[in-house]
Amino acid sequence: MHFDGGRTEDMAEQHELEKNALGLGESVVMGVAGTAPAFSIAATTATIIAAVGVLSPASLLYCGLIMFGVAFAYMHLNRMNPHAGASYAWVGSVFHPVLGFFAGWALLVASAVFMVSGTIPAATATLALVRPELAADPVWVTAVAAGWLVAVSAVIVKGIKPTSYTQVVMTLVEVVVLLVVIVAAFLAFLDQPAHEVTLAQFSPFAFTPKSFATGALTSLFFYWGWDVTVNLTEETRDAARAPGLSAVIAMVVVTLLFVAFALVTLLVLSDAEIQASSTNLVFAVAEKLFPRPWSYLAILAVMLSSIGTLETSILQFTRTLFAKGRDGILHPRYARLHSRWKTPWVATAVITSIGLLLLFLASFFPSVNLIIKDSVDSIGFQVAFYYGLAGFACAWHHRREALQSPFNLLFLFLWPLASACFLWFIAGYSIPTFDVTTTILGLGGIAIGAVPLVLNRWRSSGASATR
Repeated sequence: MHFDGGRTEDMAEQHELEKNALGLGESVVMGVAGTAPAFSIAATTATIIAAVGVLSPASLLYCGLIMFGVAFAYMHLNRMNPHAGASYAWVGSVFHPVLGFFAGWALLVASAVFMVSGTIPAATATLALVRPELAADPVWVTAVAAGWLVAVSAVIVKGIKPTSYTQVVMTLVEVVVLLVVIVAAFLAFLDQPAHEVTLAQFSPFAFTPKSFATGALTSLFFYWGWDVTVNLTEETRDAARAPGLSAVIAMVVVTLLFVAFALVTLLVLSDAEIQASSTNLVFAVAEKLFPRPWSYLAILAVMLSSIGTLETSILQFTRTLFAKGRDGILHPRYARLHSRWKTPWVATAVITSIGLLLLFLASFFPSVNLIIKDSVDSIGFQVAFYYGLAGFACAWHHRREALQSPFNLLFLFLWPLASACFLWFIAGYSIPTFDVTTTILGLGGIAIGAVPLVLNRWRSSGASATR
């Protein structure tokens, strides 16, 4: 075993995921589903509007442009080394294996925490359709969330193709519903908006440094997840090119959706209605546009979006844990694949168990909204950490190549580097705002990675000594 991002030939033979299972189109769908447009809009739009008001669409646009720097970094790093571990493998090879370990560990922790914030909206949407009076009860919500977690995990273990087919259907329904709501809202409310929206609000000078940083911190949660495309690179055709290109295409799609729906929310809903909508904002907008039961399609979209992004989050966790086990940086048990379906079933069992435990603990929270808030804040910090590391790795690895042309200078060096610097600034800026729970999940979750790192080194050293 080697403590690095590479793979020995015999390990590659023993631990091969299903090759060429996904095409470019399926990879793009995975990237869009990973960001969960309907879920992100429903769960977080009210938060960002409360923070920066009518500047929310501009905040999402600028954060999207910043995130493109990371997407370009992932695209170029994936060409260098198509690897299921993605940022873990790239950061480890460019800088140091320990730094690579923590890049991957931050993703593992963020994905684990998302088992709560990702399943809760699916559960509340389910209860809103069948038992509305229970949709705010933490015990009922977490119980239904656990059911969704087990069901999604079962589909993922079954194979990447069934997972992909399920994802394509759910994501298409979700995006179509969002587009219908967006178009209907512009047609109905453009002449009589609840908030006046002007081009001047898109000026960078409309922000103060504090308001820009505050909006960007919330926006991070909107955009997280598109990088699942590169975690599936070993299962995608044209592995060195298609996953990175898919990530960029997915970013274009979700940026347009996020900015458009932020505009729609301001056009349709008053401040009081936005505040009252909480995590049901998509439904609140649809209620003012369509009669029931048609407005309930918005709830269906949020539910499918939540399930879809739960699926991609589990995929990211399992492929990263699988890659670490295969490379020997964690115990090799995590690299075990199902003999027939070629899926990392042990890694899937791990994330499912962690998710069920966290959901059980979340059932003791006083409100569903508090569960969402704490998990969103901690995830934003972890995402900024490992996305930033990938941006730095891209800039450093391509620093000489960047001097060959203005195109290379911008897309290989300056944009990824600027994005990484900004993300780390936002991560540092957010720390003083954390409460105890968020600090434990956000900072403590990353720091505790030192324990398995050291234990596995001792295990590897002991195994070597007995040979």
